[in-house]
Formats: sequence, C-alpha cells, structure tokens
Amino acid sequence: MITHFDYKIIETDDSIDEDVEVKDLVEKSLQSFAEMKSTVLGTTEHILHRYSTLSSTMDDFLLSAVNFATDVEISFSNGWRYGAPINVGNITLWDLYKIVPMNPPISTTELTGKEIFEMLEENLERTFSAEPMKQMGGYVKRCNGLRILMRIENPPGYRIQEIYFQGRHLQKDKVYKVAFLTEQDVPKKYGKNRTETGSNAITAMTYYLENNFHIERSEDSFLLV
Repeated sequence: MITHFDYKIIETDDSIDEDVEVKDLVEKSLQSFAEMKSTVLGTTEHILHRYSTLSSTMDDFLLSAVNFATDVEISFSNGWRYGAPINVGNITLWDLYKIVPMNPPISTTELTGKEIFEMLEENLERTFSAEPMKQMGGYVKRCNGLRILMRIENPPGYRIQEIYFQGRHLQKDKVYKVAFLTEQDVPKKYGKNRTETGSNAITAMTYYLENNFHIERSEDSFLLV
C-alpha cells in the first residue's frame, strides 16, 4: 500500500549544467548516423508533428508520399504518437526515420465504400467510445484522399455523416484501391487482393521529396460538423 509520495519538478533549462559523461556517450552512439543527419532531402514551411487527435502534419506528409509512390489516391496509416516534431526548414534522412523508424513495407488492397465506412466507424468508436474500457489508442486513423464529415458525440456506427472522394460522395457499393503501411491501418478482415508494392515508407518519402522538394500544408481529412 502506498502511504505517501513526493516529487519535485525540475525545469531543464540552461541553468542546469550538461552531464559531460552522458553527453559523450550520446555523441558516440550517434556517430554512425552522422551522414543520415546531414543528408538534406527537402524542406517544410510548417512544423511536422503528431500533436492532434484527428489529423497531423507529419502523417499528412507520410501519406502524401505513400499516395505519390504507389499512384493510389487513397491511403491509410495508424494514428502513431511517436516521433519528435520536425521544425520548419530542412528535412533530413534522419528525420524520415523519426517519422517511421520501423520502415514498414507499403501494401495495397481493394475496399468497398461500405468497408471504408465500417473500418473508420470502428476506429472512431475505439477512439471516442463513451465506455472507457472500449477506448484503444487515442488518435484517429490517418487517411489521405478522403474528406470525412463527422460528429464525435454520436453513438457508435453513426459518427460519420458523409465521406467524399474527389469531391463526390463515396459510393458504398463501389470498389476503391487503397494503399497502407501496416495491418493496423487496414485490418485483414477488410478488403481483398492484398499486395505488397515492393516499396517502403522511407523509400516513398525520399521519392516524394525528390519530386516535391518543398512540403506545403495539406487539407485535414476529418472535419467536425
């Protein structure tokens, strides 16, 4: 049984001296990555981050690269929360590994509009469920190529009001080809004709920056109505 606890918040500012021994250990451990940290691949005019629940600039960039590399207009990734923000300015190869350190392969599959609705509704319930024990994760599944109008306060299965693809209503009986990174993004129970593209996340982002050196802000996929 815990009967007492105490703590002290220490603000890590310039008044605290560096630990020379620890600094030396860190610098030595990073020496083999020096070339990656100095290889500039592109630039960004806004901070790339994973701060927000519905969408994030870091995942917008990642999925724009997935779309570009696969020539597929709809893509999904998981609502990951790791990766330090990338500041305005240069983007290095080192930064790309901070976005997706495990560098998963990119796959494609075919989903019906109905499956897209169901998959996203399932994810929204896991994020915003009124029952705490049914909440999993905390971030909404990331997507690119779709515009989803939603109401968080609605009951399970009724949060999505409409989905638009290329400015038109997503048709539930139509089949759409999508790209994704891991099974978390598109679970196996959804879709057919799953195929690995032979590309991976880092390759896709590198290829995207080679052709779009400067990253601009994308429109949010999820909109509250």
